[in-house]
Amino acid sequence: MGWTRGPVLGRGSSATVSTATSTSGEVFAVKSMELSQAQSLRKEQYFLSTLSSPYVVSYKGCEVTKEDNKLMYNLLMQYMPFGSIVDGINGRNGGGLKSSEILRYTREIVRGLEYLHSRGVVHCDIKGGNVLIDESGAKIGDFGCAKWVDEVAPICGTPMFMAPEVARGEEQGFPADVWALGCTVIEMATGGSPWSNVTDAVSVLYRIAFSGEIPEIPDEFPDQAKDFVRKCLNRDPRERWTAKQLLKHPFLHQFDDNSKQMICEKVYTDSPTSILDQDVWNSMEEPSTSSSLGTDFASSTCSSNSLRQRIKQLADKSEIPKWRCQKEETKWITIRINEDSDGKANSGAVTGAVGNEMEVGAP
Repeated sequence: MGWTRGPVLGRGSSATVSTATSTSGEVFAVKSMELSQAQSLRKEQYFLSTLSSPYVVSYKGCEVTKEDNKLMYNLLMQYMPFGSIVDGINGRNGGGLKSSEILRYTREIVRGLEYLHSRGVVHCDIKGGNVLIDESGAKIGDFGCAKWVDEVAPICGTPMFMAPEVARGEEQGFPADVWALGCTVIEMATGGSPWSNVTDAVSVLYRIAFSGEIPEIPDEFPDQAKDFVRKCLNRDPRERWTAKQLLKHPFLHQFDDNSKQMICEKVYTDSPTSILDQDVWNSMEEPSTSSSLGTDFASSTCSSNSLRQRIKQLADKSEIPKWRCQKEETKWITIRINEDSDGKANSGAVTGAVGNEMEVGAP
């Protein structure tokens, strides 16, 4: 496939990710390394080429090219225009994501992990920087550390997100991905490291392995969210919930499983302003018979029928406004006027009536 390399999206210690455009106009991402050093990229290509899920970044192919007298190994992947979860956090000056985003992305990551684990794949490096976002939501990417569950392989991943058994060098299986998921939820909420006040890799590994602690769960999390994270951060990997079990956790049931949309039929406030501002965390503590949710991204997730019903519900509780001016109304003021070169008003002028009844239009 013919393609042209575009702007650089990011650089790692040895790899560079760029945009690319094919001769047919398709835009995708290219991860490139020198061929002589591309062992990890070949490994990532191997895993991506065997996977197909809406919750995993899709594989486009691989090629070897010669650039600046160097042979380059190129992994062609789906382009994720919104970058990673960490990019989203950094774009907000380090603050955490919205509660609705956390809920949505967490569910999609769990679905991605459930798929990977069903195929016998351990990702080994789940974290915000390796979860990418596009219009459809979150997808797991970067399989440079991935391994088969029964494969004997060196410990790999990011220390801050390693499970206790991994930090001790014992094993790195499916439960390790679930522990990293719990750390990622905290990362999304706080905008920072799951282990606060620790920056040295050796110190954090010792703390994870032997302290008996778990990362601090934010106090503002409601009970269901705290319980979900604790199920991920159980220090005993045998007691840690699986991705399949987590999909049934009440925390993730803020979505309608059939439509994959946020449930928004019942909202417990009458004010349109407060509906738009309503926080998902608060709603999750409401009884199940009165399911209310934040609508941070309601325009993309709530059905039009539900919105029409809500507007009608609001209208039924409000005094019917009178939008047209009464014939006897004579107090009109100019709101906006477009003048021609002679200073005369043209047909673009807009006027309005003073008072509770008004009409806007061109005279």
